[in-house]
Amino acid sequence: MLLRRLARPLLATSFVYDGVQAAMHPAEHAAAARQGSALVSERLGASPLSEAQVKALVRAHGVATAVLGLALAVGKAPRTAALALAALTVPLAVVNQPFTSEGAEREERTAKFARNLGAIGAAVIAGVDLEGRPGISYRVSHAGTAAARTARTARQSASFASHRAGDSVAAAARRAEKAAQRAAKEGRKAARQGQKALAGRGS
Repeated sequence: MLLRRLARPLLATSFVYDGVQAAMHPAEHAAAARQGSALVSERLGASPLSEAQVKALVRAHGVATAVLGLALAVGKAPRTAALALAALTVPLAVVNQPFTSEGAEREERTAKFARNLGAIGAAVIAGVDLEGRPGISYRVSHAGTAAARTARTARQSASFASHRAGDSVAAAARRAEKAAQRAAKEGRKAARQGQKALAGRGS
C-alpha cells in the first residue's frame, strides 16, 4: 500500500538521525548512558563501566538504531526492524525518565522521555502491522473451523452411504423373498397338477 511506503520512511527518519548522531558523537550522550549503566551495574553488583566502554556502548547502540531505521525505511523485514527499534528505545526512555531530577534538567528529561515513549508506541504499531493479511490466531482458528467442517461433511457422507447400503441390502432381501415365494407357489402348482395327472391315470 502506498500509504505504508510513505509512512515507514517518515517514522524511520528520527531513528536514523538519532542513531547516526549517537554513533558519530557518543560523548554527547555519554552522561545519560553513564547514569543508566551505573544503575544497572549497581543492581547487578558489577563494577561500573569505564568512560571508553560507555562511549563504545553508545556508539554501538547508535549504529544498531541507524541500521534498523534504514531497514524499516526501505521495507526490509519492516515488522522485525520496527519491534527491534522499539526495544532499543526502551533503555533511552529509562535513562531519560524525569522522576529523579529537578528544575531545568527535569524539563529537558521530560521532553526526551515523552519523545521516547512516542517513538516506542509508533514502532510497536509498525511492528504489529499485518498489511491487511490475517494474523496467526485468525489463521489457526480458520484452519480449525475448516477441519471441523470437513470432518462433519465426511461423517454425513459416511452416514448417507451407510443408509444407501442398508437400503440396497433390504431391497435385495425383499426381492429374494418374493422370488422364493413365487418359486414355492410354482412348486405347489406343479405338485397339484402332478396329483391330478396321477389321479386321471388311475381312473
